Amino acid sequence: MSKLVTIIGGSGFLGRYIARRMAMHGWRVRVATRRPNDSMFVRTYGVVGQVEPVFCNIRDDDSVRDVLRGADVVVNCAGILTESGKNKFDAVISDGAGRVARIAAELGLEQMVQISAIGADAEAESEYARCKAEGEALVLEHMPGAMILRPSIMFGPEDEFFNRFANMTKFGPVLPMVGGSTRFQPVYVDDVAAAAEKGVLGTAPGGVYELGGPDVATFRELMQEMLGVIQRRRLLINMPYWAAGLMASGLNVAQFLSLGLFHNGVLTHDQIANLKVDNVVADDAKGLSDLGITPTATEAVLPDYLWRFRPSGQYAAIKDSARNLRT
Repeated sequence: MSKLVTIIGGSGFLGRYIARRMAMHGWRVRVATRRPNDSMFVRTYGVVGQVEPVFCNIRDDDSVRDVLRGADVVVNCAGILTESGKNKFDAVISDGAGRVARIAAELGLEQMVQISAIGADAEAESEYARCKAEGEALVLEHMPGAMILRPSIMFGPEDEFFNRFANMTKFGPVLPMVGGSTRFQPVYVDDVAAAAEKGVLGTAPGGVYELGGPDVATFRELMQEMLGVIQRRRLLINMPYWAAGLMASGLNVAQFLSLGLFHNGVLTHDQIANLKVDNVVADDAKGLSDLGITPTATEAVLPDYLWRFRPSGQYAAIKDSARNLRT
């Protein structure tokens, strides 16, 4: 019988790419998610019955144990960027990761791959970054041989970075941002999935890997690249941190007054703290090259999915060609 991998958060941005890769290897894939009914698309990654979405609440021992029972390897992709309801950073990112590792060890799973993030630091100003570090420590406590992947900001067709800012360009001539001089090293989502694949297959040793693309750029430079791809001109305005803090406070008040009907996923104080710190691979860190993976550049992928934000959409290239014919 083929081996079974449980991917917690397997229908999310990164998880679906890992699920697809493991299905291609002939593994059975259990996609653990909070909303399995919204994740039926993962079934198309394999033959009938090979990839199955199942319910899992990472905050509950019994729920995690159910989805790990019978599995050979677990990949934990569960994470949140903003807090909402009971889904707090500590509950999901640190305690949740520790729960998965502890139960995986109890059940005798062969390996665990933990998705963390560059910037994970127990002393960080950001609670998100602190909880990522705490989650790593708990994973290694229970699964010492685990593979921990720390990607920089990930890009790809379903990303919430380039897509988000490209969409914002439709609403006016100004594109605001916070931390315009902060450096990032964007990494293609499928390159991260390829790294996780090696951890699941056991073709790469455990340990901590920091994953970044071939290029380092500031936030402003990334926005300029995005604007070039979508063929729009916008005035890039870098908000001072103090002004961003006031905006975040106002959004938090709006969330409170709306009794939760409005969720502040726009800008939080914790996100501002993260934007003050460069998000690049450390000089002495193991990375994609150590895993035999050649990183993919943004310029090779962004046009494939950002074209829909161009003024002429899918017809932009045709119009450009016609314009050349007239001249």
